Amino acid sequence: MAQTLYGEVADNIIAKAKKIKLFVCDIDGVFSDGRIYLGNNGEELKAFHTKDGYGIKALGASGVDVAVITGRQSNIVQTRMSALNVKHIVQGEENKLPALQNIMIKLKLSAEQVAYIGDDMPDFSCMEFVGLSIAVSDAHPAILSCADYTTVTRGGFGAVRESCDLIMQSQDSLQYASGASI
Repeated sequence: MAQTLYGEVADNIIAKAKKIKLFVCDIDGVFSDGRIYLGNNGEELKAFHTKDGYGIKALGASGVDVAVITGRQSNIVQTRMSALNVKHIVQGEENKLPALQNIMIKLKLSAEQVAYIGDDMPDFSCMEFVGLSIAVSDAHPAILSCADYTTVTRGGFGAVRESCDLIMQSQDSLQYASGASI
């Protein structure tokens, strides 16, 4: 067992995380808490946690590519992910595995070099396919059962950050703002 910022993690998970070159995230229930706010005029709102945003920026700066694949279509997602320098944004894709495979082909990556974080059944096929599958702590039971790692934190409340930290800590690239490696 290895000690991480969020507790002890099995050595095989650390070994898988060391190989990651692409981190793929679902949006609703992972980057957000899964709730969708609809206004009287049809506007849609989502809440994103700043901790997750910092984790994505730090992971990108460490050399790991980031992608999002979501079944819904939203300008909010495009705006937020662009602000986080996420280069691979796929929206409106309910069958997520082909979208994931297209990104992998573009980046010339194997499945063992990819981590995927999800929370519900549309994420299942991707999670079975990749080298490191991560479920948020409040994921559907079927997703929890297929995950290599389950976050301590819930979706929309730091689960993405926790996953980024796990990958960076495994790759010895996690740093405090001072630049000191931890």
